[in-house]
Amino acid sequence: MQNHFALFNLPTSFELDRAQLDSAYREVQSTVHPDKFVQSGDAEKRVAMQWATQANEAYQTLKDPLKRATYLCLLNGVDLQTESNTSMPAIFLMQQMEWREAFDDARHNHNMVAMMQLEKEVQAGLKAQITSAGTAIARGNFQSAAQDIRACLFLEKFLADIAAFDD
Repeated sequence: MQNHFALFNLPTSFELDRAQLDSAYREVQSTVHPDKFVQSGDAEKRVAMQWATQANEAYQTLKDPLKRATYLCLLNGVDLQTESNTSMPAIFLMQQMEWREAFDDARHNHNMVAMMQLEKEVQAGLKAQITSAGTAIARGNFQSAAQDIRACLFLEKFLADIAAFDD
């Protein structure tokens, strides 16, 4: 299997032209879509299905900045160690504690305005963290990017907690 960027003939980079990705995906899909192989033998159908599956996986990975950053780290030999490496900078942890306290207060008081404001702040934090990961990748600092990505995963989970606040 070739790498996702090569599959779509795109530069291996965090910065990506989404329209170019979409166009390349449609082109690959039009070539390998299983419907084009209905009259083919079983082996050809299986190969077409494998290519279509790889194209779908590659597209889903590259269109999402966080997945793309993770993929670039892996391509460059950096495992995110999301299960074993949970260390974060103190400033990040302090911000998380403040946001968690604000979340608990808003939830306890059923304050939707405060919850919406908190959600905006966390989304802004996530955007900044993704930008930081992209900058680190552009500089070839994949270890730093991995730390940023782990922070993003934490923030995404927190955003899911906020979104789940309905009760």
